[in-house]
Amino acid sequence: MSGDLDQAGFAPAGPAPAGSAAAGSTEHLTTRTKWIALAAFAAVTAAGALPLTPGAPAAAAAALIAVGAAGLLVQRRRPPLLYAAVAAGGIAVLADGLSSNVGWIAVCLIAAWCVLTGSRVEGLAFWAGAMILFAVEWLVVKADPGWGAWLAGVTLTVAFSLLVRHERDLLRQLRQAQAGLTEQARIQERNRIARELHDVIGHTLTVSLLHVQSARLAVEHDPADAARALAEAERLGRECLAEVRTTVGMLRQDGPEDRTGSTTPLPGADGLPALVEQFRSAGADVTVTVEGDTGGLPATTGLALYRILQEALTNAVKHAPGSPTEVRLAVSPGEVTLTADSQAVPGTGTGLGVVSMRERAESLGGSCEAGPGGRGWLVRATLPWTAP
Repeated sequence: MSGDLDQAGFAPAGPAPAGSAAAGSTEHLTTRTKWIALAAFAAVTAAGALPLTPGAPAAAAAALIAVGAAGLLVQRRRPPLLYAAVAAGGIAVLADGLSSNVGWIAVCLIAAWCVLTGSRVEGLAFWAGAMILFAVEWLVVKADPGWGAWLAGVTLTVAFSLLVRHERDLLRQLRQAQAGLTEQARIQERNRIARELHDVIGHTLTVSLLHVQSARLAVEHDPADAARALAEAERLGRECLAEVRTTVGMLRQDGPEDRTGSTTPLPGADGLPALVEQFRSAGADVTVTVEGDTGGLPATTGLALYRILQEALTNAVKHAPGSPTEVRLAVSPGEVTLTADSQAVPGTGTGLGVVSMRERAESLGGSCEAGPGGRGWLVRATLPWTAP
């Protein structure tokens, strides 16, 4: 047996659409970074070309080729190592074997971009190529200790870029984890509100329906009893409306300043006799036995017991009308046990009601089982006792 109410749906917050302001801002930032990187590369290349004489067209063409290849690299065209090698080769022709040419800084920029935009393997591959290039310049072209500075410069640039990439990857993983935790908390809160709405509305509608049925049967023979039943149904409807407003009000509380809703205390274990009396007044055959002191139960435990019994009695009245139900609450120093035994025909309990009872018990470290047992259908919830 289970409740028949469907869980209310809420549209989950997801990533910003491609056309949103956030997505546009990110795209703008990425484009701006690309242009800044390309401008820096062009500026360094131009600075390296300044000492050239007008009669060096090969060096000027090499500079243009290097800037063009760097532009394709910045745009993340594939394969990146090819464009990186072409750009580095253009810089090598431009510098003409001089370790004092500032154009070699462009090789450091290419190394950093390969690491940050490509894979680590691509970045390390370009670093190895740069090491070979500077070693050849030093050992073959011109023996100059200045090449050692460029060897160290490219190495430090790659190492720093790898560190930046590592921190960036950690930040992305942290954001993904935070998004997952936020979504998990949203789902848990949504399920909690759905349980409250299901239990309140399902219980009130079931008991109100019993009163309406009694009024319909008594309207001709006992108008006074019919009026009493209708008045009780009206009272339950007003209580249900107030509880629904309180529950829905939790969705509108964005901060402490918004907590202006009802301060009515939630029901607890002390309200179990009154809950049973509601069903009795509606004509249900329910008996209750309480063993132990319920006054010291924590509020969370008392609320869980109340909601579980509320759902169990609602299902018993709905699916086995007229059948007697025995309720027993046993409070011991170690745990609290609640059972609801009804003479109902065993069925399948796969609806939201059974799930709600189980989730309430498990959220407190307990358990709840609902299925064939006892005199027909048995609901048994066991919650751990927590001393105040």
